[in-house]
Amino acid sequence: MRFTVGTVADDTAVFLVAGETAVNLTALDPAIGTDLKGLIKAGRTRAEIEALAGSGAAVPVSTIVPALPVAAPGLTICLGLNYVDHIKEGGYDIPEYPTFFIRGPNSLTPAGAPMVRPECSEQLDYEAELMVIIGKGGKHIDESDALAHVFGYTLFNDGSVRDYQRKTHQWTAGKNFDATGAIGPVVVTPDELPAGGAGLKIESRIGDEILQSATTSDMLWSVARTIAAISEFATLNPGDQVAMGTPPGVGHAKTPPRWLSPGEVVEVEIEGIGICANPVVAEAELIGGKAAE
Repeated sequence: MRFTVGTVADDTAVFLVAGETAVNLTALDPAIGTDLKGLIKAGRTRAEIEALAGSGAAVPVSTIVPALPVAAPGLTICLGLNYVDHIKEGGYDIPEYPTFFIRGPNSLTPAGAPMVRPECSEQLDYEAELMVIIGKGGKHIDESDALAHVFGYTLFNDGSVRDYQRKTHQWTAGKNFDATGAIGPVVVTPDELPAGGAGLKIESRIGDEILQSATTSDMLWSVARTIAAISEFATLNPGDQVAMGTPPGVGHAKTPPRWLSPGEVVEVEIEGIGICANPVVAEAELIGGKAAE
């Protein structure tokens, strides 16, 4: 199944997507709620969701303004240094343990919304990533059972402000500028993809310029290993988000560096999931948190 969360006529809802159309599940059953956390907690089976959708009218996906798939995740944890060639281009040693960092809610933005280049830096970089939405929580999850905890997979652009990321050994500052991490718009359930989202082509680009191109099979730490590792120290809950790291080709490693500029539209595409496209906007162009008209 393919889901999107978005707004039509000022109402935010969960939609079941089929091709170029989608059915508003929230309108058919308010218990589903207005984001995927509500849908997950509602516990509907695939058969129940499909039967429910069969009673509703479809709308064009193009009319839905994307919202965050999970409006208020309890945890958004990101995995750095997960592709060997990206580790090398950054000048790091290959880690023996996953490199984790946390993103706060204000740093996240939906697909289609502006990614904001801050006033204090021009070094806004792109990072195409596979993102996992947790469906079943737990602690001390065994790697062999970890994929049963996945609700679905989506796209993530881990926009990073590189000079601030490298000011300290901790990456918190560079990874938490407002509206730099884009998510969505489509979340695909595991039955639609290879196990663990492995073997999928992953790319970032601006227009015809290919920035990154790789496969998720190149990940050093698989989805299952990552979930197991996180659950050793943190209890995972439904709606939590795990970003799986980026392949080589990021802007800071190019000569000269290739930073995102206002006016560009950056796209992240993952085979079998879709495209996350966001315009880049300078912070100075924003008025009250919205792009100036």
